[in-house]
Amino acid sequence: MTDDELQQRLQARDPAASLRPADPTWVARLLEDTMSADLDTHETRDSGTRNRSPLTWLVAAAAVLIAGIGVFGLLTNDPDSAPEPSAGDTPSVSTVPTVTELGAPAPSNAKCMVPNAQTLSQAQVAFSGTVQEVAADVVVLAPDRFYTGEPTDVVEVRSDPALLKALIGSVDFQVDQRYLVSANDGQVTVCGFSGVYSDDLAALYTAAFPG
Repeated sequence: MTDDELQQRLQARDPAASLRPADPTWVARLLEDTMSADLDTHETRDSGTRNRSPLTWLVAAAAVLIAGIGVFGLLTNDPDSAPEPSAGDTPSVSTVPTVTELGAPAPSNAKCMVPNAQTLSQAQVAFSGTVQEVAADVVVLAPDRFYTGEPTDVVEVRSDPALLKALIGSVDFQVDQRYLVSANDGQVTVCGFSGVYSDDLAALYTAAFPG
């Protein structure tokens, strides 16, 4: 850094730059009093500070203050100094999606009843959602509405591949298709209580869960 650059930085940080210029007569008198002050040049440890005039202390304090402000200005304007991190610089933490886990029911030879709102209303979980994935042991759905049960970001139907295959066959789960699904005791209900979204099945769900 050159002398001119240093002078410009000191001038820019001058705390008195915005004040009105001092009276030239007063400045001249202050300078004359300072130069003619009778200072004891043979100071001892005990008398060195005790015999100095208040004016001497004032001039010394002003010099220290100006020097301190100049150093502070140089440090704060140093292009090589790293900025302090702000609260906004904190990396965001990704949120783990919530999941409802269901299973496939075991095959049964019992006759199916006609789906009705009263029986459906006993379901512990009921929702509408679109299938995102169909694999050997899992069907993943993205729910868009929960009629009952704790809402979550994802619903996963996991089971033994044989049971899940039977469930997929009865409900006809297909990727990108929307479904209405109900469940009790963690298992998807079949016999028409879960199936491809339709106006008739949606009306049944609305009647079972009017709230």
